[in-house]
Amino acid sequence: MRSVVCAYSDVGYACLETLLDLGAEIAAVFTHDDDPGEEIWFRSVRRLAEEHGLPVFAPERLDADWVKRLRAWQPDFLFSFYYRRLLPAAVLETARRGALNLHGSLLPRYRGRSPVNWVLINGERETGVTLHYMVARADAGDIVGQRRVPIADDDTEYSLYGKQTAAATELLREMYPRLCAGTAPRIPQDHTRATYCGGRRAADGVIDWTRSAREIYDLVRAVTHPYPGAFTGWRGRQLLIWAAQIEASDGHPRPPGIVVGTDHGVVVQAGAGRVRAVRVQLTGEDETEGGAWARQHGVAEGTQLG
Repeated sequence: MRSVVCAYSDVGYACLETLLDLGAEIAAVFTHDDDPGEEIWFRSVRRLAEEHGLPVFAPERLDADWVKRLRAWQPDFLFSFYYRRLLPAAVLETARRGALNLHGSLLPRYRGRSPVNWVLINGERETGVTLHYMVARADAGDIVGQRRVPIADDDTEYSLYGKQTAAATELLREMYPRLCAGTAPRIPQDHTRATYCGGRRAADGVIDWTRSAREIYDLVRAVTHPYPGAFTGWRGRQLLIWAAQIEASDGHPRPPGIVVGTDHGVVVQAGAGRVRAVRVQLTGEDETEGGAWARQHGVAEGTQLG
């Protein structure tokens, strides 16, 4: 069976590597050029493809000329593994036995962009990965298979992404032979249960101290390294919080955003409960322990953040 693979990021690398391990015939690989403004923490799909002598391309879009080339390759399958662009119908139709996508949630929940961030922000206790057929509507095609992934209380986006990468390769290793044999499931999604999430920008990391300590903690772990981070304001400068803990209230409520302690981190009053900022970084300075930052800058109890 001949396949064309569209892939990027670590899931893209791991899934392409899995197909190669399974002996799949890969006609071509499509990926993206790395953005110099983005922290590149993941393995290179381009490098893996080149190491295996595969043709690899990174066009801005797959236009009519690329559709002609795809048809000439006569792929049985087209796979999308964390490829960042929506593939047009003309591209999907070039795959004689179907075009499939690996999505980072348990569809039909969390269709759309950045599902790994969103499940953490929303305090979910479980997520997963889904291999499904692609149709014109994003993430709405029939499901081939899923793997569930538990979310630990100390998971960050990075650690959860690692769990999902492992789950994705396990799922693909099981389902690819069944796709080739024509025995893989094809289960329609229940569209009435669908939920959607959008892409996130760096500006979406602003901390609203009127939220509960739990909600703020979940935001911090969802956008910490290698993402841009959650942040608040201090004296007109941006203070990033890279790691946090939830603290119980002492029964004496204070306004949200008020510093109530500086030992072993900066403890800040939230709408309910408190947040201990364990690792922080002020604009223009190095990342440091929260308490050390407070002592360096004379941050005392009663200081307002935000």
